[in-house]
Amino acid sequence: MPYRKTIFVDRGIYHVINRGVNRSPIFKGQRDYERFLDVAAFVRCNPSIRFSHYNRMSFKDKEEFLEKLNKNEPLVDILSFGLMPNHFHLLLKQLKEGGAQIFMRNLQNSYGKYFNVKYDRVGTVFQSVFKAVPIETDEQLVHVSRYIHLNPVSSNIIRINELPKYEWTSFGYYMGQKQNKFINTTDVLGHFKTKDQYKEFVFDQADYQKELEKVKHLVGE
Repeated sequence: MPYRKTIFVDRGIYHVINRGVNRSPIFKGQRDYERFLDVAAFVRCNPSIRFSHYNRMSFKDKEEFLEKLNKNEPLVDILSFGLMPNHFHLLLKQLKEGGAQIFMRNLQNSYGKYFNVKYDRVGTVFQSVFKAVPIETDEQLVHVSRYIHLNPVSSNIIRINELPKYEWTSFGYYMGQKQNKFINTTDVLGHFKTKDQYKEFVFDQADYQKELEKVKHLVGE
């Protein structure tokens, strides 16, 4: 269903959610998850070409293009992500006017085309344009970040002790076990003295269950 009641503002932070049409899977294998993240990293700097075009370039041409692309002002910062078989969560900070909507449109269009070609299907991949819930306080920010990171645990996909090494959330980046240039962990980790303190906060299942009621209206589920 179309959804566009949210007013996006620069430096505003939003929990963005979407799922497969009819709750169908949007990720069927490792390469699908990888493709989604590759596209997200690519389109956040508003490139002049499609990811599919970039993907066909030689290694040298890719390096040269990325060097130029990385000089662009990003549309958004990606603060957290969690990818599930039939839906995804992103925590985004808008950096340019209209940036969140441009980023999401390009991400979903690019990934949707890839998914349809790969699985020989037609029609929409996602249930809606996307849903975005504004984050209004620092407390909401850290709790929604935790909610996103714990999604695969809450859904019994992995055990809690597997979370730091699980590839399809940003938690490994928060713990310093993975490095990249497109996940900004500072906004959330800045509210904790150490990474271990944030890990404790996430792993604290009892507190999480207590706090979940506070964020239901934020997570849109």
